[in-house]
Amino acid sequence: MSDQSQGTVSEAQAPLGEADPATVIVFGNEKGGSGKSTGSMHVVVALLRLGFKVGSLDLDMRQWTLTRYLSNRAASMRNDGIELPMPTHVFLSRSEKANRAEAEAEDRKRFEAVLTKLRAECDFVVIDCPGTDTYVGRLAHGYADKLVTPINDSFIDLDMLANVDGKTGEIIKPSVYAEMVWEARKQRAQRGGAPLDWIVMRNRLSSLAARNKLEMERVVATLAKRVGFRVAPGFSERVIFRELFLRGLTMLDVFEIGDSGRPQLSHVAARQEVRGLLNALQLPNRIPTPHDRTATYEAIETPSLIGEAEES
Repeated sequence: MSDQSQGTVSEAQAPLGEADPATVIVFGNEKGGSGKSTGSMHVVVALLRLGFKVGSLDLDMRQWTLTRYLSNRAASMRNDGIELPMPTHVFLSRSEKANRAEAEAEDRKRFEAVLTKLRAECDFVVIDCPGTDTYVGRLAHGYADKLVTPINDSFIDLDMLANVDGKTGEIIKPSVYAEMVWEARKQRAQRGGAPLDWIVMRNRLSSLAARNKLEMERVVATLAKRVGFRVAPGFSERVIFRELFLRGLTMLDVFEIGDSGRPQLSHVAARQEVRGLLNALQLPNRIPTPHDRTATYEAIETPSLIGEAEES
């Protein structure tokens, strides 16, 4: 399945159908402000506009950025009288049990029940993890088919992947987060799952060939071979990405609904960046599941799917 207007999905193998579980795409790292929710939202909408049924799961139990993004989207549908494709969305609330072991057991039960339901009903499931180390975040990494780790193009963010020598620029050792991804890979192997495909997405790239940018390219390329990830271009620092959040829109929506006025070069370039990310994911070929491509506001802000999954 492919669509040149939004991006592509690989056609290298036989297409997956409704009976095949959804591909799980996890946006995760342990640093806030790197673009996880923006990336998650744009991938969700890109897949929806390709005709796929998409589930989305928000694990950021404090900020709920992806949930708020989708709530803004539903509000735009009501207020502006427009139709926009919507995912089946769930936000996972934190267990209120005081005992840590009991709380983690409840969090695991909720997470696995919801994920099982979404994988059975959708073509793709996109999970937005918090920007801190949490139990459910680690769980999600262990179930990822595709792990996307956005980092700002700076050595401050690179420190999340590895410790780098300040004088030589050489890699001293992988970071705690890289070791956590390694553990997630082992968990998948123990369950008999396919190898986790890890993609590091370099965000806020400068258009200038500055020394810092070139050095980042060198270190990231070296680290990719050592730790085992692929590198994908991310989103530049564009005001339009932040402005769209308030209306719940993405760069793939503004052209479709004629809301961008006269398209500017920056808008076209931003949409091309979204296409580039989707192509870099190298998603499996699937036959889209027939579904209603719109949803209601109540379906977004009510986590009813959690209770349904636990009962089933």
